[in-house]
Amino acid sequence: MNYPNGKRRMLKQVKTKAERQQTFSNRGMTLEEDINQTNDYYLTHQICVIHKKPTPVQIVKVDYPKRSAAVIKEGYFKQASTTDYNGVYKGRYLDFEAKETKNKTSFPLHNFHEHQIEHMKSVEKQDGIVFVIIHFRTHEKTFLLPAVKLFPLWDRQYTNAGRKSIPYQYILDEGFEIPTNYPAIIDYIKVIDQVFFTH
Repeated sequence: MNYPNGKRRMLKQVKTKAERQQTFSNRGMTLEEDINQTNDYYLTHQICVIHKKPTPVQIVKVDYPKRSAAVIKEGYFKQASTTDYNGVYKGRYLDFEAKETKNKTSFPLHNFHEHQIEHMKSVEKQDGIVFVIIHFRTHEKTFLLPAVKLFPLWDRQYTNAGRKSIPYQYILDEGFEIPTNYPAIIDYIKVIDQVFFTH
């Protein structure tokens, strides 16, 4: 198509659903963005109510370059955060942490913090649904690992026999691959149905 200024403009081609799914699986968005978009879809379609937890921040210094604008120059976290996401699904409390790695053969345990593990243990004791979502960028695969499968590895790392990472093979064996769909990109609710609601 030609515009009056003489420049050519190509018409945008409409992609098929399969092409859109392929684009979404390889587009380089972060895991957090994918989960947030998935949660928006879940909320819009009344599937569940899951939100990212805000991290409490104490603002120390603010500059006002204009009357209508404020720029935060200094701040610090008021307290250690627990996990990334929480909410409710089918009447049960749901809580999870999301992580990604470039490692091919394992996921480093140092990506978790002691207070996060303790929080997840507390949720599990109250019969909440608690898990971690781990994305392996190299393999382009995302897994749901129930927290009860994480706890022994976390505790064992402090012993002589323990290792400081979760082997990829362990996640393949004990975790559940999350399907990549559109528009629910990280469609973890399907896995939750399979793991936590089959009894």
